Amino acid sequence: MAKFVRVIDTERCFGCRSCVAACAVENHFTPESPWNVMVEYESGHFPHVARNFVTMNCMHCEHPSCKAACDAAGFKAISKNEFGVVLVDYDKCTGCGYCATTCPYGVPQLNGGKIGQLYPGGDKTPYEQMGNLAPIQRKKAHTVEKCTFCWHKLEKAVAAGKVSEIGKTPDFTPTCDLVCPTQARIFGDIDDPKSAVSEYIAKKKATQLKKEFGTAPQVYYVLNGGDY
Repeated sequence: MAKFVRVIDTERCFGCRSCVAACAVENHFTPESPWNVMVEYESGHFPHVARNFVTMNCMHCEHPSCKAACDAAGFKAISKNEFGVVLVDYDKCTGCGYCATTCPYGVPQLNGGKIGQLYPGGDKTPYEQMGNLAPIQRKKAHTVEKCTFCWHKLEKAVAAGKVSEIGKTPDFTPTCDLVCPTQARIFGDIDDPKSAVSEYIAKKKATQLKKEFGTAPQVYYVLNGGDY
């Protein structure tokens, strides 16, 4: 069975935010509930300083605290499928926010009341009028949103029996990973030791963030050494 993960190389990322823009276009997240954000910080000591960039999205944890909180509350709106993708069922979500308070990464975002348009309050764009969004892209007001690893693309590969093409074929790869101009993002099957993502993690000694929380995040980072 394949399990999909992402590796982000912060030594390659220069903060262009192409991945953030691509996610917004692909998934129509609203400004108050972003699915992908860019974190900037400075390292070193003057005059030897550097600007660092780290993109943060859902970690699709092996043991997601958001799911545990939702289950404990009795809503069971969050699931983790056989491929390791953590998803929110908008029809079950009540917007209680328990998941947001327990996530070590601050990922779940409670959206506002204007949903379904790139520019809430105005006329729909021609693209929005096409009505071709997948169910996972059709958010509901006052519910929790987050990155889905572009599950609407991955499930097409599953349905077509092309799981091995996930992370290789554009139609079956998360959009944010496709647009990175420096190839700082790689997506693929970590259960395949010969996959690009597995080899990159091993070669670059990529690690997970906040491992002490025991959630076993499935997004790996190549961290900048900070030797300035």
